[in-house]
Amino acid sequence: MTHSFLGTPSVKDRIEALGVPHTEVELVLVNGEPVDFTYLLRDGDRISVYPRFESLDLGTLRRSPAETPADPRFVLDGHLGRLARYLRMAGFDSLYRNDSDDAELARVSAEERRILLTRDRGLLKRKEVVNGYFVRESDPRRQLVEVLRRFDLRGRIAPFERCMLCNGAIVPAQQEHLAGPLPPGARERRAGLNACAGCGRVYWAGSHYQEMARFIDEVRAELSR
Repeated sequence: MTHSFLGTPSVKDRIEALGVPHTEVELVLVNGEPVDFTYLLRDGDRISVYPRFESLDLGTLRRSPAETPADPRFVLDGHLGRLARYLRMAGFDSLYRNDSDDAELARVSAEERRILLTRDRGLLKRKEVVNGYFVRESDPRRQLVEVLRRFDLRGRIAPFERCMLCNGAIVPAQQEHLAGPLPPGARERRAGLNACAGCGRVYWAGSHYQEMARFIDEVRAELSR
């Protein structure tokens, strides 16, 4: 396609003007040579833009600045509450508040090196956002599969290591966790009880655990196809 512009805008500016957030871009070639987002366009330049790769080795080619962290952590916008719970169930550190505004999400993503997951392309165009992803699917289960596949995380799934409510780490239950009211039968199963180090919620392997374990197994199977 041919794209017209005035002056000498950056390649990042023109890519985003066409609707593609910079966080979705892995590699930019200008006249066959790799460049970064600060490259200033000139009349007649031939631009090739490639999406992010996780399994393709690009060798010495110059990538865009963001690469997936070795230990991926996430922050999610207000439209992705169920996905946040599913990511926590799978063991991934995932921050979520339904009242966070765009500026706060961008700040947390940048300062804490978290991958920003959103259904808002405009949010990913903020210059402070280095690592982010636009979630295409609308169904939360499909969103989970999409995100795990996009960041090649099947081998890092570690179920039931995060609290689904607050994102705290799950640890063996201590006496202080058992001081409050517990569901029927939970106190008798004290040896198998765990608790959230953040909010103190008590967890144990009841019928709900079996259902969630099946859910994770089905997600793993889908990622293998």
